[in-house]
Order: sequence, then structure tokens, then C-alpha cells
Amino acid sequence: MPTLVAVPPLTTTEKGVLTAVPNEYRHYFNGRAPVPFTKRRWEFAGEPVSVPLVRAFLETCAAGRDGDYQYVLTLLGAELATNAIRHSRSGEPGQTFVIRVDRGPNGMTVTCRDNGTPLSAMEGDGGPLFAAVPEDRLTAEDGRGLALIDSFATTWGDNGHPSIRKVWFHLAYDLTGSSWPAA
Repeated sequence: MPTLVAVPPLTTTEKGVLTAVPNEYRHYFNGRAPVPFTKRRWEFAGEPVSVPLVRAFLETCAAGRDGDYQYVLTLLGAELATNAIRHSRSGEPGQTFVIRVDRGPNGMTVTCRDNGTPLSAMEGDGGPLFAAVPEDRLTAEDGRGLALIDSFATTWGDNGHPSIRKVWFHLAYDLTGSSWPAA
């Protein structure tokens, strides 16, 4: 079983990001067992400073589940957010992305909706959404995050639409289909 490293709480600097969150929604980010929900979503600024807030959001959504589940869900969801910031128009000034969590009877599905392929990629500097092939995962410069999702999520995919992309993963509560327990 892998050794878990605790997700650090928001630092004082990062807590400043919470000032944009209305008081009635602060419970989305407090790390305590959530009010029962079936769907929860939040729109985040497309800036790296948003990633700790994404982690707090996902950690709160998975609160009440065992530590491995909470850790893997947060890890994979933060990877989707990072990809949205680094590889889509959501990372351009003033842009946003949305993280949505759907809780079902067998697990949770996390979807990241970004603002699609940046203009630079449309001009030939980018490529399709893919996970690095297994033999290249440790040395590839891109695609390692999706390789994590491919390995640890029960299932995952994307809508294949270049202008508003939705990348999602489902993680079963018992981690069925995940290589996490064996990692």
C-alpha cells in the first residue's frame, strides 16, 4: 500500500483566494464531511493559485471516505485542474474552469470543463489529449498526469470537443479498477 502524504491545509496566502467565495459556500472548502449532495460544482480562476482551492474543494467532497479514497480523488482532480490551467484557454488571463463532482451509489465522478484548446495549439504547437504510452510514462514531458488518471481512476475520458473540453474520471468507492492499492 502506498504511503500517503497529507494534503496540506490552505496557507495564509492561499486563504486569500477564499475571499472570493461567498460565506454561504465556504463549507465547500472546509475539509469536513460535506452536507449530503449528489452534484457539486465550482468555477475556479484559471491561475495556479487556484489549485490549492481545488484540492480543498475535492478533499471536502470526499470527506467521510477512507484516507486512500480521499487522497486519490484529490490527486486526480487536482491533475485535471492543472491540465486545464496549463493546456487550455482556461489558463489565459481572466479565464476560468469548472470542477464538478457527482456522487453516486458506487463512487464519485469528477469532471473538469475548460475553455478548450488554446490558439497556439490550433496553430500547430499542441496535440490531442492523450496519456503517455506505458513505456514513456516516466520520461515523457507531457501526458504523465493523464497516465496517473489512467492508472488510478476506475474509468476516465473526455468529450473530444476542442472548444469546450470536458475531461472526467470516475473513482469507485472501493477503488475497483484502480491500480492504487497495488501501487
